[in-house]
Formats: sequence, C-alpha cells, structure tokens
Amino acid sequence: MPGEQVRGVYAISVAADLVSMQVQNLRVYERRGLVEPARTPGGSRLYSRADIERLHRIRDLLGEGLNLAGIARVLELEGEVSRLRKENERLRGS
Repeated sequence: MPGEQVRGVYAISVAADLVSMQVQNLRVYERRGLVEPARTPGGSRLYSRADIERLHRIRDLLGEGLNLAGIARVLELEGEVSRLRKENERLRGS
C-alpha cells in the first residue's frame, strides 16, 4: 500500500537493525541530509519503508567505496532520473 511506504513506523533502533547499521550512523546520515525520518510529537525518529530502502541504498554505495558527499550526489541524480522518467511517461500518455 503506498501510504505504508512513506509513513514513519520504525523506531531508530529497529531501522538500524533492519539495515545492519549502527544507530549513530543513521543520525549522521540524517544530519548530512541523506535521509529524513518523520518525528513523533516528542521528537523520536520514525523511519518509513522508503527510508529503509534508502538506507539500504546508502549502505550499498558505501560498500562500493563512495563517501557521504558522493552518496548525496548519487541519490540526488537518481531522484532526478526518477522525476524525469515520470514526467516523460506523463507526456507520452497525453
């Protein structure tokens, strides 16, 4: 279901376990703008399924030897490609 993909449901410790990372790494990635988990009214982070997928991608890129600046650029470019593909599909459908 699409709403489940973007709704924050996983606490930071669960998210870290799901992607085999340390909690402090997730905090660093958030500070660097690589992931933006939702927050509860009390300020606790809640990660969505989409956030978990993004963290898997970050882990894979780290494994390929990219630093955090490189990962930020790759994620930015992948987002742009996705946006352009959707726009292309929309234009072809009209």
